[in-house]
Amino acid sequence: MAAGPVLLNPWKPTDAWAESALRESTAVELRLIHHSSNYVFLARLAHPEHGEGLGIYKPEQGEQPLYDFPDGLYGREIAAFEFARLLGWDMVPPTVEVDGEHGVGSMQLFIEHDPAQHYFALRDEDKYDWQLIRFAVFDLVTNNADRKGSHLLLDPAGQIWGIDNALCFNRVEVFRTVVWDYAGSVIPDGWVEDLRRVSAQIVACDPVAQPLLDRLLPGEADALVRRIEALVSAPVLPDMDVYDRRVVPWPMV
Repeated sequence: MAAGPVLLNPWKPTDAWAESALRESTAVELRLIHHSSNYVFLARLAHPEHGEGLGIYKPEQGEQPLYDFPDGLYGREIAAFEFARLLGWDMVPPTVEVDGEHGVGSMQLFIEHDPAQHYFALRDEDKYDWQLIRFAVFDLVTNNADRKGSHLLLDPAGQIWGIDNALCFNRVEVFRTVVWDYAGSVIPDGWVEDLRRVSAQIVACDPVAQPLLDRLLPGEADALVRRIEALVSAPVLPDMDVYDRRVVPWPMV
């Protein structure tokens, strides 16, 4: 979204009822967000119990076809949320499937933020380093092909949230990110254990992992496990020089 007045959202990602509210609400107004490659709407939502809140609605029928990703990108937005939740990492806003005015798509909780506080501003403040390193880990194992600076949002509580996660989980290596400042960082033991646990849950088709598995195409779960296993065997963030292709998205913000 373009810089401007900060939109306030009374619904917070920490609300225990956020997911159900997103699913059960009625969209009373949809406002098209311009300068997006796909159709994206800011949705004003109304819920009989929780009042009004804001969401981001991405309908499948508004997606532009891509040669390297199948249709149904909205499902990957949901998969990214499910994967972060499995890890126990609060970093992707609550995201659910809805059948809205423009058809089936994803509805993600809108994060109240200042658009000027994106990655290239946040990296200059040491207090955000651990959150940004965790995003580097998350994007590496999910094979995020499009982590732009504006996709990392700082909420009023100081939490960074990752949005626009539709280009994740490809079986082919397409990793592209702006988060390279932390190359060489050692991944904390607790995060390594989270990754090991979730990898085991995926391999065992544990019911707790089923919402994620339901969103992935054949072979994508196996590729995800291989990326996790490679990282936990050598838990250090790589440098971009190890790749022989472009690893930065364009535009970067």
